[in-house]
Amino acid sequence: MSEVNDYVVGDTGIRYNSSYSTDAAGGDGGDGGSYGGETPAAKAAENWKYHAVEFAKGFAEMSVEFGKGVRDVLKQSVIKEDSILVKKIGPPFVKVCGRLSFLNEYLPEDRDPAHVWSVIFFVLFLASAVLIASNDNIYPTPSVKKVCIHPPNASRILLPDGRHLAYHEQGVPAELARFSMIAPHSFLSSRLAGIPGIKASLLQEYGIRLVTYDLPGFGESDPHPSRNLESSAMDMLHLSYAVNVTDKFWVVGYSGGCMHAWAALRYIPDRIAGAVVVAPMVNPYEPRMTKVEKNKMWKTWTTKKKAMYILARKFPRLLPYFYHRSFLSRVHGPIETRLALSLGIRDKALLEHPSFEDFWQRDLEEAVRQKNAKPFVEEAVLQVSNWGFSPADLKVQRKRPGKGIVHWIKSLYGQTEEILTGFLGQIHIWQGMEDMVVPPSTTDFLQRVLPDAMVHRLLYEGHFTYFYFCDECHRHIFSTLFGNPQGPLVPEPEADQSPIQNNDGETPDTILGDTTTEEENVSCVVNSDKEEEDYID
Repeated sequence: MSEVNDYVVGDTGIRYNSSYSTDAAGGDGGDGGSYGGETPAAKAAENWKYHAVEFAKGFAEMSVEFGKGVRDVLKQSVIKEDSILVKKIGPPFVKVCGRLSFLNEYLPEDRDPAHVWSVIFFVLFLASAVLIASNDNIYPTPSVKKVCIHPPNASRILLPDGRHLAYHEQGVPAELARFSMIAPHSFLSSRLAGIPGIKASLLQEYGIRLVTYDLPGFGESDPHPSRNLESSAMDMLHLSYAVNVTDKFWVVGYSGGCMHAWAALRYIPDRIAGAVVVAPMVNPYEPRMTKVEKNKMWKTWTTKKKAMYILARKFPRLLPYFYHRSFLSRVHGPIETRLALSLGIRDKALLEHPSFEDFWQRDLEEAVRQKNAKPFVEEAVLQVSNWGFSPADLKVQRKRPGKGIVHWIKSLYGQTEEILTGFLGQIHIWQGMEDMVVPPSTTDFLQRVLPDAMVHRLLYEGHFTYFYFCDECHRHIFSTLFGNPQGPLVPEPEADQSPIQNNDGETPDTILGDTTTEEENVSCVVNSDKEEEDYID
Protein backbone atom coordinates (compact mmCIF):
# COMPACT_ATOMS: atom_id res chain seq x y z
CA MET A 1 0.00 0.00 0.00
CA SER A 2 1.42 3.38 -0.93
CA GLU A 3 0.44 6.90 -0.09
CA VAL A 4 1.04 10.08 -1.99
CA ASN A 5 2.21 12.98 0.13
CA ASP A 6 2.58 16.47 -1.13
CA TYR A 7 5.46 18.56 0.09
CA VAL A 8 5.56 22.28 -0.36
CA VAL A 9 9.03 23.75 -0.91
CA GLY A 10 9.34 27.34 0.15
CA ASP A 11 6.75 29.83 -1.04
CA THR A 12 7.14 29.17 -4.76
CA GLY A 13 3.89 27.25 -4.96
CA ILE A 14 5.56 24.34 -6.73
CA ARG A 15 4.44 21.01 -5.39
CA TYR A 16 6.50 17.82 -5.53
CA ASN A 17 5.10 14.35 -5.26
CA SER A 18 7.16 11.68 -3.48
CA SER A 19 6.06 8.17 -2.76
CA TYR A 20 7.56 5.70 -0.42
CA SER A 21 6.49 2.45 1.16
CA THR A 22 5.72 2.70 4.83
CA ASP A 23 6.38 -0.99 5.15
CA ALA A 24 9.84 -0.59 3.72
CA ALA A 25 10.37 2.36 6.01
CA GLY A 26 9.39 0.23 8.96
CA GLY A 27 6.58 2.46 10.29
CA ASP A 28 3.08 3.65 9.64
CA GLY A 29 4.12 7.17 8.73
CA GLY A 30 1.85 8.81 11.21
CA ASP A 31 4.40 9.93 13.79
CA GLY A 32 4.54 13.67 13.14
CA GLY A 33 6.85 13.58 10.08
CA SER A 34 9.30 10.99 11.53
CA TYR A 35 11.12 8.67 9.20
CA GLY A 36 11.21 5.04 10.18
CA GLY A 37 10.68 5.95 13.84
CA GLU A 38 13.89 8.13 14.00
CA THR A 39 13.97 11.68 15.28
CA PRO A 40 15.29 14.50 13.04
CA ALA A 41 18.39 14.89 15.29
CA ALA A 42 19.33 11.23 14.89
CA LYS A 43 18.78 11.46 11.18
CA ALA A 44 21.02 14.56 10.94
CA ALA A 45 23.81 12.85 12.94
CA GLU A 46 23.63 9.80 10.68
CA ASN A 47 23.80 11.99 7.59
CA TRP A 48 26.82 13.85 9.03
CA LYS A 49 28.68 10.59 9.63
CA TYR A 50 27.82 9.42 6.16
CA HIS A 51 29.17 12.62 4.56
CA ALA A 52 32.34 12.54 6.70
CA VAL A 53 33.09 8.94 5.68
CA GLU A 54 32.47 9.72 2.04
CA PHE A 55 34.70 12.80 2.23
CA ALA A 56 37.51 10.76 3.81
CA LYS A 57 37.20 8.11 1.10
CA GLY A 58 37.28 10.74 -1.61
CA PHE A 59 40.29 12.49 -0.06
CA ALA A 60 42.17 9.18 0.21
CA GLU A 61 41.43 8.33 -3.41
CA MET A 62 42.58 11.79 -4.54
CA SER A 63 45.76 11.48 -2.49
CA VAL A 64 46.54 8.11 -4.04
CA GLU A 65 45.94 9.47 -7.52
CA PHE A 66 48.07 12.53 -6.73
CA GLY A 67 50.87 10.31 -5.48
CA LYS A 68 50.71 8.24 -8.63
CA GLY A 69 50.85 11.40 -10.71
CA VAL A 70 53.90 12.65 -8.82
CA ARG A 71 55.54 9.26 -9.24
CA ASP A 72 54.92 9.31 -12.97
CA VAL A 73 56.29 12.83 -13.28
CA LEU A 74 59.42 11.87 -11.35
CA LYS A 75 59.90 8.78 -13.50
CA GLN A 76 59.55 10.75 -16.70
CA SER A 77 61.65 13.79 -15.75
CA VAL A 78 63.94 13.17 -12.77
CA ILE A 79 64.57 9.42 -12.59
CA LYS A 80 65.36 9.05 -16.26
CA GLU A 81 68.63 7.45 -17.18
CA ASP A 82 69.86 10.62 -18.87
CA SER A 83 68.89 12.98 -16.02
CA ILE A 84 71.59 14.79 -14.03
CA LEU A 85 70.33 13.39 -10.72
CA VAL A 86 70.53 9.79 -11.88
CA LYS A 87 73.94 10.32 -13.41
CA LYS A 88 75.37 11.71 -10.17
CA ILE A 89 73.56 9.63 -7.56
CA GLY A 90 72.80 6.49 -9.57
CA PRO A 91 76.21 4.79 -9.63
CA PRO A 92 76.94 5.29 -5.90
CA PHE A 93 73.41 4.17 -5.02
CA VAL A 94 73.71 1.03 -7.16
CA LYS A 95 77.11 0.31 -5.62
CA VAL A 96 75.76 0.62 -2.07
CA CYS A 97 72.72 -1.51 -2.88
CA GLY A 98 74.98 -4.16 -4.38
CA ARG A 99 77.04 -4.33 -1.20
CA LEU A 100 73.92 -4.58 0.96
CA SER A 101 72.14 -7.09 -1.28
CA PHE A 102 73.14 -9.95 1.03
CA LEU A 103 70.58 -8.64 3.53
CA ASN A 104 67.78 -9.61 1.14
CA GLU A 105 68.42 -13.25 2.07
CA TYR A 106 66.85 -12.60 5.47
CA LEU A 107 63.66 -11.14 3.99
CA PRO A 108 60.49 -13.15 3.21
CA GLU A 109 60.75 -14.82 -0.20
CA ASP A 110 57.19 -13.93 -1.21
CA ARG A 111 57.65 -10.20 -0.65
CA ASP A 112 59.15 -7.49 -2.81
CA PRO A 113 62.43 -6.32 -1.17
CA ALA A 114 61.71 -2.69 -2.03
CA HIS A 115 58.36 -2.85 -0.25
CA VAL A 116 59.86 -4.63 2.77
CA TRP A 117 62.71 -2.16 3.16
CA SER A 118 60.35 0.80 2.95
CA VAL A 119 58.30 -0.68 5.80
CA ILE A 120 61.46 -1.32 7.84
CA PHE A 121 62.71 2.24 7.47
CA PHE A 122 59.29 3.65 8.33
CA VAL A 123 59.16 1.57 11.52
CA LEU A 124 62.71 2.69 12.42
CA PHE A 125 61.68 6.30 11.97
CA LEU A 126 58.68 5.90 14.27
CA ALA A 127 60.77 4.05 16.88
CA SER A 128 63.44 6.78 16.84
CA ALA A 129 60.80 9.48 17.29
CA VAL A 130 59.32 7.62 20.27
CA LEU A 131 62.76 7.15 21.86
CA ILE A 132 63.61 10.81 21.45
CA ALA A 133 60.32 11.85 23.02
CA SER A 134 60.79 9.42 25.91
CA ASN A 135 64.36 10.62 26.51
CA ASP A 136 63.10 14.18 26.75
CA ASN A 137 60.75 13.09 29.47
CA ILE A 138 63.35 11.03 31.34
CA TYR A 139 66.08 13.70 31.14
CA PRO A 140 64.31 17.08 31.25
CA THR A 141 66.19 20.07 29.94
CA PRO A 142 67.66 22.33 32.64
CA SER A 143 65.76 25.47 33.50
CA VAL A 144 66.80 28.55 31.55
CA LYS A 145 68.21 31.39 33.64
CA LYS A 146 66.55 34.70 32.90
CA VAL A 147 68.37 38.00 32.54
CA CYS A 148 68.12 40.10 35.69
CA ILE A 149 68.24 43.88 35.42
CA HIS A 150 69.98 45.33 38.48
CA PRO A 151 69.26 48.74 40.02
CA PRO A 152 71.37 51.56 38.52
CA ASN A 153 74.47 52.34 40.57
CA ALA A 154 77.05 53.76 38.13
CA SER A 155 78.87 57.06 38.43
CA ARG A 156 77.99 59.34 35.53
CA ILE A 157 79.32 62.53 33.97
CA LEU A 158 77.49 65.13 31.93
CA LEU A 159 78.91 65.59 28.43
CA PRO A 160 78.85 68.94 26.57
CA ASP A 161 75.98 67.75 24.33
CA GLY A 162 73.76 66.96 27.34
CA ARG A 163 74.25 63.19 27.38
CA HIS A 164 75.32 61.21 30.44
CA LEU A 165 78.24 58.79 30.31
CA ALA A 166 78.53 56.04 32.94
CA TYR A 167 81.99 54.99 34.10
CA HIS A 168 83.72 52.75 36.63
CA GLU A 169 87.07 53.25 38.42
CA GLN A 170 89.57 50.70 39.70
CA GLY A 171 93.03 50.98 41.19
CA VAL A 172 94.63 53.90 43.00
CA PRO A 173 93.04 57.35 43.42
CA ALA A 174 93.60 60.07 40.85
CA GLU A 175 96.10 62.02 42.94
CA LEU A 176 98.25 58.92 43.52
CA ALA A 177 98.09 57.43 40.00
CA ARG A 178 101.45 56.93 38.39
CA PHE A 179 99.77 55.67 35.20
CA SER A 180 96.19 56.16 34.00
CA MET A 181 94.41 53.75 31.66
CA ILE A 182 91.02 54.13 29.93
CA ALA A 183 89.38 51.05 28.41
CA PRO A 184 86.39 51.07 26.01
CA HIS A 185 84.53 47.76 26.09
CA SER A 186 83.87 45.37 23.22
CA PHE A 187 80.59 44.30 21.59
CA LEU A 188 78.00 42.87 24.01
CA SER A 189 79.88 44.11 27.06
CA SER A 190 79.83 47.02 29.49
CA ARG A 191 81.93 49.16 31.81
CA LEU A 192 82.06 46.21 34.24
CA ALA A 193 84.41 44.32 31.93
CA GLY A 194 87.57 46.46 31.90
CA ILE A 195 90.38 43.94 32.27
CA PRO A 196 88.42 40.87 33.43
CA GLY A 197 89.72 39.42 36.67
CA ILE A 198 92.32 42.14 37.28
CA LYS A 199 93.39 42.21 40.93
CA ALA A 200 93.32 45.42 42.93
CA SER A 201 96.67 44.51 44.48
CA LEU A 202 98.31 44.41 41.05
CA LEU A 203 96.94 47.84 40.15
CA GLN A 204 98.16 49.13 43.51
CA GLU A 205 101.60 47.60 42.96
CA TYR A 206 102.07 49.45 39.68
CA GLY A 207 100.21 52.60 40.73
CA ILE A 208 97.63 52.25 37.95
CA ARG A 209 94.23 53.90 37.79
CA LEU A 210 91.90 52.01 35.41
CA VAL A 211 88.77 53.81 34.14
CA THR A 212 86.16 51.96 32.07
CA TYR A 213 82.93 53.36 30.66
CA ASP A 214 79.73 52.36 28.88
CA LEU A 215 79.54 53.16 25.20
CA PRO A 216 76.50 55.25 24.14
CA GLY A 217 73.31 53.23 24.59
CA PHE A 218 75.06 50.48 26.59
CA GLY A 219 74.63 50.04 30.32
CA GLU A 220 73.70 53.34 31.96
CA SER A 221 75.06 55.67 29.25
CA ASP A 222 72.63 57.71 27.19
CA PRO A 223 72.42 56.87 23.47
CA HIS A 224 74.02 59.08 20.86
CA PRO A 225 71.74 60.32 18.05
CA SER A 226 74.37 59.89 15.34
CA ARG A 227 77.55 58.44 16.70
CA ASN A 228 80.69 57.51 14.80
CA LEU A 229 84.28 56.76 15.71
CA GLU A 230 85.20 60.44 15.96
CA SER A 231 82.40 61.06 18.47
CA SER A 232 83.61 57.98 20.35
CA ALA A 233 87.08 59.51 20.65
CA MET A 234 85.55 62.80 21.84
CA ASP A 235 83.61 60.95 24.55
CA MET A 236 86.86 59.44 25.75
CA LEU A 237 88.50 62.86 25.77
CA HIS A 238 85.72 64.48 27.81
CA LEU A 239 85.75 61.52 30.21
CA SER A 240 89.49 61.93 30.84
CA TYR A 241 89.08 65.57 31.82
CA ALA A 242 85.97 64.88 33.92
CA VAL A 243 87.67 62.20 36.04
CA ASN A 244 90.76 64.37 36.58
CA VAL A 245 93.19 62.60 34.24
CA THR A 246 95.44 65.58 33.61
CA ASP A 247 98.43 63.81 32.04
CA LYS A 248 98.49 61.54 29.03
CA PHE A 249 96.79 58.20 29.51
CA TRP A 250 97.03 54.72 28.03
CA VAL A 251 94.10 53.35 26.04
CA VAL A 252 93.26 49.64 26.33
CA GLY A 253 91.31 47.89 23.57
CA TYR A 254 90.16 44.29 23.42
CA SER A 255 88.53 42.53 20.44
CA GLY A 256 85.74 44.73 19.05
CA GLY A 257 86.67 47.55 21.45
CA CYS A 258 89.94 48.00 19.56
CA MET A 259 88.23 50.16 16.93
CA HIS A 260 87.56 52.76 19.64
CA ALA A 261 91.20 52.54 20.66
CA TRP A 262 92.28 53.10 17.05
CA ALA A 263 89.91 56.10 16.90
CA ALA A 264 91.54 57.61 20.00
CA LEU A 265 94.98 57.29 18.41
CA ARG A 266 93.64 58.97 15.29
CA TYR A 267 91.58 61.85 16.68
CA ILE A 268 93.14 62.66 20.09
CA PRO A 269 96.80 61.56 19.77
CA ASP A 270 98.06 64.43 21.98
CA ARG A 271 96.25 62.94 24.97
CA ILE A 272 97.39 59.33 24.47
CA ALA A 273 100.61 58.01 26.00
CA GLY A 274 100.32 54.61 24.33
CA ALA A 275 97.94 51.87 23.26
CA VAL A 276 97.41 48.30 24.44
CA VAL A 277 95.38 46.20 21.99
CA VAL A 278 94.65 42.54 22.66
CA ALA A 279 93.07 40.42 19.91
CA PRO A 280 93.02 43.53 17.68
CA MET A 281 89.88 43.54 15.57
CA VAL A 282 89.93 45.58 12.37
CA ASN A 283 87.37 46.31 9.70
CA PRO A 284 86.84 43.03 7.78
CA TYR A 285 86.30 45.16 4.66
CA GLU A 286 89.47 47.21 5.17
CA PRO A 287 90.51 48.33 1.66
CA ARG A 288 94.24 48.17 2.41
CA MET A 289 94.13 44.48 3.27
CA THR A 290 95.36 42.12 0.60
CA LYS A 291 93.12 39.41 -0.80
CA VAL A 292 95.15 36.73 0.95
CA GLU A 293 94.81 38.49 4.32
CA LYS A 294 91.05 38.83 3.89
CA ASN A 295 90.64 35.18 2.90
CA LYS A 296 92.61 34.01 5.94
CA MET A 297 90.40 36.15 8.18
CA TRP A 298 87.04 35.12 6.72
CA LYS A 299 87.69 31.39 6.46
CA THR A 300 88.14 31.01 10.25
CA TRP A 301 84.70 32.43 11.05
CA THR A 302 81.48 30.49 11.33
CA THR A 303 78.83 30.78 8.63
CA LYS A 304 76.52 32.63 11.03
CA LYS A 305 79.20 35.18 11.89
CA LYS A 306 79.88 35.81 8.20
CA ALA A 307 76.16 36.26 7.61
CA MET A 308 75.92 38.78 10.46
CA TYR A 309 78.78 40.84 9.00
CA ILE A 310 77.10 40.80 5.59
CA LEU A 311 73.78 41.85 7.11
CA ALA A 312 75.46 44.66 9.06
CA ARG A 313 77.02 45.98 5.87
CA LYS A 314 74.15 45.42 3.40
CA PHE A 315 70.91 45.04 5.39
CA PRO A 316 71.39 46.48 8.91
CA ARG A 317 67.63 46.81 9.42
CA LEU A 318 67.40 43.02 9.72
CA LEU A 319 69.82 42.86 12.66
CA PRO A 320 67.27 43.70 15.41
CA TYR A 321 65.29 40.58 14.50
CA PHE A 322 68.29 38.33 15.15
CA TYR A 323 69.41 40.27 18.23
CA HIS A 324 65.99 39.93 19.86
CA ARG A 325 66.14 36.20 19.27
CA SER A 326 69.58 35.85 20.87
CA PHE A 327 71.07 38.10 23.56
CA LEU A 328 68.01 40.40 23.79
CA SER A 329 65.68 37.45 24.41
CA ARG A 330 65.91 38.06 28.20
CA VAL A 331 67.41 34.63 28.84
CA HIS A 332 71.04 33.66 29.28
CA GLY A 333 72.91 31.47 26.84
CA PRO A 334 76.47 30.43 25.97
CA ILE A 335 78.64 33.23 24.65
CA GLU A 336 79.71 31.20 21.60
CA THR A 337 76.08 30.89 20.46
CA ARG A 338 75.18 34.47 21.34
CA LEU A 339 78.07 35.86 19.28
CA ALA A 340 78.40 33.01 16.72
CA LEU A 341 81.99 32.36 17.72
CA SER A 342 84.26 29.49 16.75
CA LEU A 343 86.51 28.71 19.70
CA GLY A 344 89.56 26.58 20.34
CA ILE A 345 90.05 23.97 23.04
CA ARG A 346 91.54 26.32 25.65
CA ASP A 347 88.88 28.95 25.10
CA LYS A 348 86.12 26.37 25.55
CA ALA A 349 87.73 25.15 28.77
CA LEU A 350 87.82 28.72 30.11
CA LEU A 351 84.18 29.34 29.22
CA GLU A 352 83.15 26.33 31.30
CA HIS A 353 84.77 27.78 34.44
CA PRO A 354 82.18 29.03 36.98
CA SER A 355 83.96 32.36 37.49
CA PHE A 356 83.82 33.12 33.78
CA GLU A 357 80.14 32.18 33.57
CA ASP A 358 79.24 34.45 36.49
CA PHE A 359 81.26 37.31 35.02
CA TRP A 360 79.76 36.86 31.54
CA GLN A 361 76.17 36.79 32.80
CA ARG A 362 76.60 39.90 34.96
CA ASP A 363 78.36 41.78 32.14
CA LEU A 364 75.62 40.79 29.69
CA GLU A 365 72.89 41.91 32.06
CA GLU A 366 74.51 45.33 32.30
CA ALA A 367 75.06 45.59 28.55
CA VAL A 368 71.39 44.93 27.68
CA ARG A 369 70.00 47.04 30.51
CA GLN A 370 68.14 49.41 28.17
CA LYS A 371 66.64 46.51 26.13
CA ASN A 372 67.23 48.44 22.94
CA ALA A 373 68.75 46.88 19.83
CA LYS A 374 69.79 50.20 18.25
CA PRO A 375 73.15 50.60 20.09
CA PHE A 376 74.16 47.06 19.11
CA VAL A 377 73.17 47.69 15.51
CA GLU A 378 75.22 50.91 15.52
CA GLU A 379 78.22 49.06 16.93
CA ALA A 380 77.95 46.31 14.32
CA VAL A 381 77.58 48.82 11.49
CA LEU A 382 80.57 50.83 12.74
CA GLN A 383 82.67 47.68 12.65
CA VAL A 384 82.08 47.03 8.93
CA SER A 385 81.53 50.55 7.55
CA ASN A 386 84.03 53.19 6.50
CA TRP A 387 85.91 54.34 9.61
CA GLY A 388 87.07 57.59 8.07
CA PHE A 389 90.65 56.43 8.51
CA SER A 390 92.75 53.31 8.30
CA PRO A 391 95.14 51.83 10.88
CA ALA A 392 97.80 52.51 8.26
CA ASP A 393 97.23 56.25 8.84
CA LEU A 394 98.70 55.84 12.33
CA LYS A 395 102.09 55.00 10.91
CA VAL A 396 104.79 57.54 11.80
CA GLN A 397 106.01 59.21 8.63
CA ARG A 398 107.26 62.53 7.35
CA LYS A 399 104.64 64.96 6.21
CA ARG A 400 104.88 65.70 2.54
CA PRO A 401 105.89 69.29 1.73
CA GLY A 402 103.20 71.55 0.32
CA LYS A 403 103.00 72.54 -3.30
CA GLY A 404 103.62 76.02 -4.65
CA ILE A 405 106.36 78.57 -5.17
CA VAL A 406 106.52 79.60 -1.52
CA HIS A 407 107.19 76.06 -0.31
CA TRP A 408 109.76 75.62 -3.11
CA ILE A 409 111.64 78.80 -2.06
CA LYS A 410 111.57 77.74 1.60
CA SER A 411 113.01 74.37 0.66
CA LEU A 412 115.85 76.05 -1.24
CA TYR A 413 116.87 78.16 1.75
CA GLY A 414 116.37 75.36 4.25
CA GLN A 415 113.53 77.03 6.09
CA THR A 416 111.14 74.05 5.96
CA GLU A 417 110.67 72.08 9.17
CA GLU A 418 110.36 68.32 9.20
CA ILE A 419 106.90 67.39 10.47
CA LEU A 420 105.97 63.83 11.47
CA THR A 421 102.44 62.50 11.09
CA GLY A 422 100.78 59.50 12.66
CA PHE A 423 100.80 58.35 16.27
CA LEU A 424 104.17 58.95 17.91
CA GLY A 425 103.53 56.91 21.07
CA GLN A 426 103.90 53.20 21.75
CA ILE A 427 101.54 50.61 20.31
CA HIS A 428 101.62 47.12 21.83
CA ILE A 429 99.69 44.31 20.16
CA TRP A 430 99.02 40.95 21.84
CA GLN A 431 97.79 38.19 19.53
CA GLY A 432 96.90 34.61 20.45
CA MET A 433 98.07 32.22 17.78
CA GLU A 434 95.07 29.91 18.38
CA ASP A 435 92.56 32.74 18.28
CA MET A 436 89.71 31.80 15.91
CA VAL A 437 87.67 34.97 16.53
CA VAL A 438 90.41 37.43 15.58
CA PRO A 439 92.78 35.26 13.54
CA PRO A 440 96.55 35.89 13.47
CA SER A 441 96.26 37.14 9.89
CA THR A 442 94.77 40.33 11.35
CA THR A 443 97.98 40.99 13.24
CA ASP A 444 99.99 40.23 10.11
CA PHE A 445 98.14 43.07 8.39
CA LEU A 446 98.70 45.44 11.32
CA GLN A 447 102.39 44.61 11.48
CA ARG A 448 102.68 45.32 7.78
CA VAL A 449 101.03 48.75 7.95
CA LEU A 450 102.40 49.66 11.42
CA PRO A 451 106.03 48.53 11.37
CA ASP A 452 106.84 50.49 14.55
CA ALA A 453 104.21 48.66 16.60
CA MET A 454 105.48 46.02 19.05
CA VAL A 455 103.72 42.72 18.33
CA HIS A 456 103.61 39.99 21.00
CA ARG A 457 102.58 36.64 19.52
CA LEU A 458 101.29 34.21 22.12
CA LEU A 459 101.64 30.51 21.41
CA TYR A 460 98.77 28.25 22.50
CA GLU A 461 96.63 31.24 23.52
CA GLY A 462 93.12 31.79 22.20
CA HIS A 463 90.72 34.70 22.17
CA PHE A 464 89.91 34.76 25.90
CA THR A 465 92.64 32.83 27.66
CA TYR A 466 95.27 35.59 27.79
CA PHE A 467 93.03 38.54 28.73
CA TYR A 468 90.46 36.93 31.04
CA PHE A 469 91.25 35.84 34.60
CA CYS A 470 94.99 35.39 34.09
CA ASP A 471 97.09 37.02 36.83
CA GLU A 472 100.39 36.15 35.16
CA CYS A 473 99.20 37.57 31.85
CA HIS A 474 98.09 40.84 33.43
CA ARG A 475 101.43 41.18 35.23
CA HIS A 476 103.26 40.46 31.99
CA ILE A 477 101.36 43.25 30.22
CA PHE A 478 102.12 45.79 32.94
CA SER A 479 105.79 44.82 33.23
CA THR A 480 106.15 45.15 29.45
CA LEU A 481 104.64 48.62 29.50
CA PHE A 482 105.98 50.08 32.74
CA GLY A 483 108.96 47.96 33.77
CA ASN A 484 109.44 47.21 37.44
CA PRO A 485 106.57 48.16 39.74
CA GLN A 486 107.13 51.43 41.60
CA GLY A 487 103.84 51.70 43.43
CA PRO A 488 101.61 54.75 43.57
CA LEU A 489 102.93 58.28 43.79
CA VAL A 490 103.94 59.54 47.21
CA PRO A 491 101.91 62.62 48.12
CA GLU A 492 104.03 65.69 48.83
CA PRO A 493 103.89 66.84 52.49
CA GLU A 494 101.97 70.02 52.98
CA ALA A 495 104.08 73.00 54.12
CA ASP A 496 103.45 74.15 57.68
CA GLN A 497 102.06 77.65 57.30
CA SER A 498 101.29 78.22 60.99
CA PRO A 499 102.95 81.39 62.46
CA ILE A 500 106.13 81.07 64.52
CA GLN A 501 105.66 81.85 68.22
CA ASN A 502 108.17 82.98 70.81
CA ASN A 503 108.81 81.28 74.10
CA ASP A 504 106.28 83.54 75.77
CA GLY A 505 103.64 82.46 73.29
CA GLU A 506 103.52 85.76 71.41
CA THR A 507 103.80 85.97 67.66
CA PRO A 508 106.53 88.40 66.55
CA ASP A 509 105.53 91.14 64.18
CA THR A 510 106.94 90.86 60.70
CA ILE A 511 108.49 94.04 59.32
CA LEU A 512 108.31 93.96 55.55
CA GLY A 513 111.30 96.24 55.22
CA ASP A 514 113.55 93.85 57.12
CA THR A 515 112.70 90.79 55.04
CA THR A 516 115.06 90.06 52.19
CA THR A 517 115.32 87.30 49.65
CA GLU A 518 118.44 85.38 48.68
CA GLU A 519 118.80 87.46 45.52
CA GLU A 520 118.69 90.63 47.56
CA ASN A 521 121.29 89.30 50.03
CA VAL A 522 123.62 88.35 47.21
CA SER A 523 123.25 91.75 45.63
CA CYS A 524 124.02 93.39 48.98
CA VAL A 525 127.24 91.41 49.37
CA VAL A 526 128.35 92.27 45.85
CA ASN A 527 127.65 95.94 46.37
CA SER A 528 129.55 96.01 49.69
CA ASP A 529 132.59 94.42 48.03
CA LYS A 530 132.52 97.07 45.34
CA GLU A 531 132.32 99.80 47.93
CA GLU A 532 135.35 98.39 49.77
CA GLU A 533 137.37 98.28 46.52
CA ASP A 534 136.47 101.89 45.76
CA TYR A 535 137.44 102.90 49.26
CA ILE A 536 140.87 101.22 48.96
CA ASP A 537 141.50 102.83 45.61
